[in-house]
Parts: sequence; C-alpha cells; structure tokens
Amino acid sequence: MPPPDEPDEFEEFWRPDPGYVSEDYRRLLEPEHVAMLRALPAAISVLCAVLVVVGLVVLRPTGETRPDLSVVGINPLVFDATVDRVVPQPCSGTTEEDGIPCVLVDFRLTEGPDSGESVTLEYPVSETSPEFSVGDRVVLDYRPEAEERFQYSYFDRQRRPVLLWVAVLFVLAVIAFGRLRGVAALFGLAASVVVLLQFMIPAILDGRSPVLVAIVGAAAIAYVALYGAHGINRMTTVALLGTLASLAMTAILAAVATSAARLTGLASDESFIITLIGPIDLSGLVLAGIVLGSVGAVDDVTITQASAVAELRRARPDISRIQLVRSGLRIGRDHVASMVNTLLLAYAGAAMPLLIFFVLANQSLGTVLNTEIVATEALRTMIGSIGLIASVPFTTWLAAIVALDDPGMEHAGL
Repeated sequence: MPPPDEPDEFEEFWRPDPGYVSEDYRRLLEPEHVAMLRALPAAISVLCAVLVVVGLVVLRPTGETRPDLSVVGINPLVFDATVDRVVPQPCSGTTEEDGIPCVLVDFRLTEGPDSGESVTLEYPVSETSPEFSVGDRVVLDYRPEAEERFQYSYFDRQRRPVLLWVAVLFVLAVIAFGRLRGVAALFGLAASVVVLLQFMIPAILDGRSPVLVAIVGAAAIAYVALYGAHGINRMTTVALLGTLASLAMTAILAAVATSAARLTGLASDESFIITLIGPIDLSGLVLAGIVLGSVGAVDDVTITQASAVAELRRARPDISRIQLVRSGLRIGRDHVASMVNTLLLAYAGAAMPLLIFFVLANQSLGTVLNTEIVATEALRTMIGSIGLIASVPFTTWLAAIVALDDPGMEHAGL
C-alpha cells in the first residue's frame, strides 16, 4: 500500500486536470458548503423514510381471499408422527421370487385428529424411496376427504428440532461476539423476516406490483436492519443512503436487463404452479428477486465503508479529504472483490443439482448460460455486483464529508 500522500491510480483517475478539478473541489468543500453537505444526509434519509412509509401504506396487503393451492394438489394439513416399526417384505400382490421388495412402516401419530393412533403404509425399496428407522420423526400428509386407508401418506422428515438447535447456536454466537450490537442485529433480522412475510409476500399475492413491493420492502428492511443494528447516527445514515442509491440503480438495471433478456419467470416448477392459481406477474417476480437479493450484500458493504472511513478519521484527525476517500476506496475494492465471489458461490451452491444436470447433458457453456434458469441467476449475480460496486464510491465520498470535522461522529445523532 503506498504512503497516504503518494498519488495513486485513484487520484489520477479522478483528477485528469489537477488545476481545474482541485479548484472545483476546494470550492465545494468550503466551510459553508461542508455544513450544508453534512446536513443533507439526515434530511434525505427522513424524506426517503416518509416515502417508504407511504409505499407501505399504499401497497399494504388487503387481506383479500387468496388462491387455494389445494386445487393443484397442495395440501396444508400435515401432522407429526413417529416410526414405530419397519418390516421388510415383498410388495403386496407379489412373492419373494418376484424380487420386488417393499417395507411396511407403522407410524404413530403425535398430533392431529387421530393423535395416538397408528397408520401402516407400504413403500417399495428403491434409491429414491425414503428410508425409515424405528424412532424417526416424520410428517404425514392428511386428506380427510379420501378413503380411510388413503387419508395419510408420507410427506417429509421432521427437521424442526435440528433447525431449532442450530438457530439457538446461531443466536448465542451472534450475542457472544456482538453483545448488545449482536442483540440489535438479531432484532433487525427478525424485523426483516416480518417485513418479508407480513408485507411483501401478502402484497404480491394481493396483486400489487412485485417490483414496487420489492423496492419498498427492501428499503424498509434497510432502515430497520441498519438503524436497528448500528443505531441512529451519522455514519449509519450515510450507509443507509448508499444502500438506497444502490438499490435504485439495481432496480433500474434489473428492469432493463430482464426486459431485454425476455425472462418469463417460468424457469421453475413452482412458478408454473403459481400461474395455475392466479394472475401474478412472474417476470416482475424475477426483477423483485434481484432487488431483494442484493439488499443484504449492499448494506454489508455500505456499513463497512462508512465504519472504515470513521475509523480512519479517528485514527488520523489530520487526514485530508482526498486521502480519506482514497484510503476508504482501497478498503472498498478488497471488500467488493470478496463479495462478488460470495454472490456467485451462493447462487452456484444453491443450484448444484442443476449444474450437474447440465454437465451431464454435454451442452456447451453458451447453451447452458442461455437457458432461462441459468441466465436469471447470471443476471442476478452481475446486476447485484454492479450495485455493490456503485455503492462503494458514493458511500465513501459521503462518509468522508460527514466525518471531516467530527472524529467522534459515531456517537452523534442525525
């Protein structure tokens, strides 16, 4: 890393004509202008907050009757059960000589209208059939309108205990390391889940524009997550404005890209099922997913940039603005480089079975990328990365302005 006063590629890029730009920059940062610039973030954040609240009210779910997935075979009635007995035997109607093995499984229901009763089901033995052991906890699908012997069927494993223990470990780890800040972060996480489940999804199901819902919902999550975890102060406001600016750019790029690529949103079975039950804008859902998927990574980058600038200012009270911005951008470059890779690997990890399928199909890379399901994830990664990159210089510059004459700004209010 070069000494702070040594020019580097950043200064050369931003100052192609040192005489002119330096003078313009000096005028911009005169005391009266600096005071105005430092007051702007709070004013803009309040204005944006008002717009978000208006959006939440206008787009709020109405509680109208929603489509019933039971018409396409999705059953909401499922109950816990425990495996009491597993007996290998030939499948019904066959003999051992036929070589068609099955297992007879006794399930004891632990909830539902038949709690305490036993249900016996037969399953063929194959690579795709579930494996059962005595004591396994499972979930059974219940259809009261069917004949008695067909009312129950295997639905899935019961994974809630495992999820609960991992969640407890997660909470303890966050609190142990973050202490009060960790508790605040968990509050922000819970609030984000509430916004997602109580506002965004119900609003989309009620026919609201998925794009508008995603933008308003993502902005609301940014407010709650950032202020909830980091407190109401100037650097958090800077990070928030960087996040909102990045979200706006991401939404615009996503709209242009999804329209140009003519993404239909029908790349998954779930999307196709949705089209059978009601008029939902699937291409809008794709765009909304890109916007929502970027907000978590963007607020991570922006709060890191704002905090880095604050720490640099505190460590070197005599540092100049250009030096502060240059140093902050060096940190931002490293952070963005790792975050871009993180986004790619996150999407690739979620799509491993699909990638294996395409490799086995012996299709060229261009053909694979051209498929809608892969193209959607590729666009999601690239557009999200562009939003990340754009957030760094804006957040760094704004943080440098705010931090200029206030080394203890992290304790200041808006």
